[in-house]
Amino acid sequence: MARARGVAVALAIALAAGRARADEEVSVTGVRFAETGGSAHVVKDAQLRRFAYDDPHQVLLSVPGVYVRPEDGVGLRPNIGIRGANSDRSKKVTLMEDGVLLGPAPYSAPAAYYFPLIDRMRTVRVVKGPSSIVFGPQTVGGAIDLVTREIPDGSKGTYDFAFGQYGFNKQHLSYGASDEHVGFFIEGMRLDSFGFKDLPTGADTGFTRNEWMVKASYNPMPRAEVQNDFLLKLGYSDEASNETYLGLTDDELRATPDRRYLASKNDRMENHRTAVSLRHTMRFSPALDVTTTIYRHDFSRAWNKVNGFRGADITDVLANPGSARNRIYRGVLTGELDWGDDTQTILIGPNRRDFVSQGLQSQIRLSARTGPIMHRVTYGVRAHYDEIVRRHTQDGYRMIGGELVREARATELTADNKGMTHALALWAVDAMTLGPVTLTPGVRVEAIHAAYRDALAGARDGATYQTVIPGASAYWAMHRDVGLLAGVHRGFSPVPPEQAGSAPPESSVNYEGGVRYARKHTRAELIGFYNDYANLTDICTFSNGCTVANLDRQFSGGDARIAGLELYGESEPRLGGGWTLPMRAAYTYTYTEFSSSFSSADPQFGNVRAGDELPYVPSHQASGSIGVERRVFGVAISGTFVDAMWERAGRGDPSAPGAPPRTDAYFLLDASAKYRVVDWLELYVNGRNLTDQRYIASRRPYGARPGAPLWLMAGVRGAF
Repeated sequence: MARARGVAVALAIALAAGRARADEEVSVTGVRFAETGGSAHVVKDAQLRRFAYDDPHQVLLSVPGVYVRPEDGVGLRPNIGIRGANSDRSKKVTLMEDGVLLGPAPYSAPAAYYFPLIDRMRTVRVVKGPSSIVFGPQTVGGAIDLVTREIPDGSKGTYDFAFGQYGFNKQHLSYGASDEHVGFFIEGMRLDSFGFKDLPTGADTGFTRNEWMVKASYNPMPRAEVQNDFLLKLGYSDEASNETYLGLTDDELRATPDRRYLASKNDRMENHRTAVSLRHTMRFSPALDVTTTIYRHDFSRAWNKVNGFRGADITDVLANPGSARNRIYRGVLTGELDWGDDTQTILIGPNRRDFVSQGLQSQIRLSARTGPIMHRVTYGVRAHYDEIVRRHTQDGYRMIGGELVREARATELTADNKGMTHALALWAVDAMTLGPVTLTPGVRVEAIHAAYRDALAGARDGATYQTVIPGASAYWAMHRDVGLLAGVHRGFSPVPPEQAGSAPPESSVNYEGGVRYARKHTRAELIGFYNDYANLTDICTFSNGCTVANLDRQFSGGDARIAGLELYGESEPRLGGGWTLPMRAAYTYTYTEFSSSFSSADPQFGNVRAGDELPYVPSHQASGSIGVERRVFGVAISGTFVDAMWERAGRGDPSAPGAPPRTDAYFLLDASAKYRVVDWLELYVNGRNLTDQRYIASRRPYGARPGAPLWLMAGVRGAF
């Protein structure tokens, strides 16, 4: 029987911090990973390269227990949820890059309007269950860590150029070198497309994204008994996308899914982000090391877009287009009718926001033995500050002769406020192994001071509060390859600064248990989970249809229950002659239920009856892929099924009178092929949504939004 040596995979991730050996510690087929007492998944580099997805949704749908809500069809601003947690703007998930929080303001405004280019990553790690208490602040669902490429040993460069339909093109270059003292790595990526949606003017509806990263390392004495490694990381990104919140009526999407209304012709998001971090790792011995990171991110965005009508609700106009009144408003949106009165004035504004996120985090890892018990202990601390400054303005426009004509009124200031949070987090976890059993108790403590200033209302607010987040997991190695796992932890989500003194945080008790098999190139697991919410919450955003008055306010859904089953399997058998057969399958069943009846101004809740299901959580979700590969050649196919999801809390027959709508269930079939011409040149092709299935992916915030159509692309890549 193999020794159960594994510490919770979350610890390995948290301590990885770019070390070359850390990726092996959390390898899907590695012994340490196989014997951890927590639920976690690693999407490896080979899988990322196989299909070369640039949409994070497509990558994360391969992980059981992870749900997404498509919005723009290309994943510019992902909506990710884990185990039933609200997926809107990924605000209930702790998002990290190389173990450092990446969200614009993870405490003050957790909506993730920035997400790195997924095709730039080396691996993607998803942590669920009790392992998530190591990260935070969000522990209700889990954590996602995007791991960037490392400084190479010696020297190495890579390139990846691709082009495809809808003006798609990608340029990705990197080069790095190192010796025993110093090293560097430079990476740049550009991704753009003119878009698959059609404006009557024929204008571009696509996007351009640029990302740069520079790493520099220094080890002053590589042969010293105590090792000191320094790593400086710099990052820059920008985006210009002609994207909108304005959708279509259901009937229009069925007939012409790629149509865009004329009113949205000037909608455009522009943002940029800078990031810097400095990490120091001191290794006293293989049993003791300390890693400290100081970081800062600055993010600014301005999204000029249709905010609504002066005298009508666009959501109602597009949901009920048949009424005489709504036909007129819809005609104004399409440009088929001219402006008639002040209620038909279209309100358009940039909604400018500026964010700061900075902090210092340090972790100590210690391995020691007390009698027959082996301990692997992690102590951690993070001092963090973030802020959001909102300055929202809007102007009125009249649709006249197919043109948007600005009215004479002065620009309206709709929001002028600032939210700030200081947070101190402490955590400790001890993985204790005795024979075939590993017990991993842990605790996280968050001390939070939040403040809010509203210049328009002349109001100030603030509060200080603390919370304790305990958790524990266990693993029993029943056999060399098979083990049982179980865990329990408290779920927590902080309160927005404007309500820190008046609203309780989200709170739940989350359970999981299951069985895992791992041997060589094969892994399989079956895990059940149950999340018992004492206070399920949502933070209102424009992306889910909230009004200006409710923006970033927390709404409570009371008691709720979420239960589910996750199945996962992967294998890569050798066929002889250098051929392999990589295959993977994942399935998630989820049951959700509100425990009480209530009415809410949050459009995702609405009028809730006890027993209603939560919005945007599919009952069934499945994905799988299979391929055949050799060093010089490979082909693979992938399929993904996502069940229909409620747009608001609901149950029963969606066609019943008064029932909320549901998204369409959909199945996506993708394929890829590659051929290596020489060592430094590989050709590849990818096809996405090969059946060209068109479906309603969402109706948030204003009308039906389509998934992306059939999309073909080809490229060349290699290393030198």
